[in-house]
Amino acid sequence: MTLPSARSTARPLLLWSALILTGCGGGGGLSDSWVNPGNWFGQSRSEAISADGIVNPLIPKQKALTRKKVDYQGTPVAQIKSLRIERKPGGAIVHVVGVSDGIGYYDVRLQQDNDGMPVDGVLSYTLKAVRSKSAIRGGSEAARQINAARYISNQELKSARKIIVIGAQNQRSTRRR
Repeated sequence: MTLPSARSTARPLLLWSALILTGCGGGGGLSDSWVNPGNWFGQSRSEAISADGIVNPLIPKQKALTRKKVDYQGTPVAQIKSLRIERKPGGAIVHVVGVSDGIGYYDVRLQQDNDGMPVDGVLSYTLKAVRSKSAIRGGSEAARQINAARYISNQELKSARKIIVIGAQNQRSTRRR
């Protein structure tokens, strides 16, 4: 048995390769068919938007199953233990540690007073938290500790000389140096 020579198998292989490549080329072959993933989506086109009003398609419309906004039910935390201002690029972070009258508070917020505007150079906040229905009165001070922080931009700080954080029983303040 003799093996076919390389020359006798090369010609038919070359011929078949040429025929396949011409079938893939520009004249309506595979390049224009649905088999080519590059053709799965067409070119983009401009579409007019209705002039009924400003509609942003990225913002979902209110649905019946979405939650309605509920007013915040937090009450001032019993005592403010510490207040620290940490300078950061573009502003500062206000760190507050408070102590509640029991264990079981959640949704802690450092809420702005006076719509966040300084009054006579004083920027004031109230430390608030929501008391759970299963809250326990008492407990160690460490268990009742509440931490909160808030970023304040340089624009908010530019006319403020003093920052006050208010609790139910006391308040702490710090002045700008």
